[in-house]
Amino acid sequence: MRDDTLYENGDMKEALRRALDLAKTQQISPKELWTKYEMDTFYILPELKEWAKKSS
Repeated sequence: MRDDTLYENGDMKEALRRALDLAKTQQISPKELWTKYEMDTFYILPELKEWAKKSS
């Protein structure tokens, strides 16, 4: 979760607020709000590749 919160903006704050509200009430977010696999990004992958290159 730390990587997701490094750059806070309005969208991130709203997403965190919703996630905390859902967690408090032990609910799952509506399916239409789920991130689709095709739209998901591997934001940490470039960092992992760089780390692997440096540690080789």
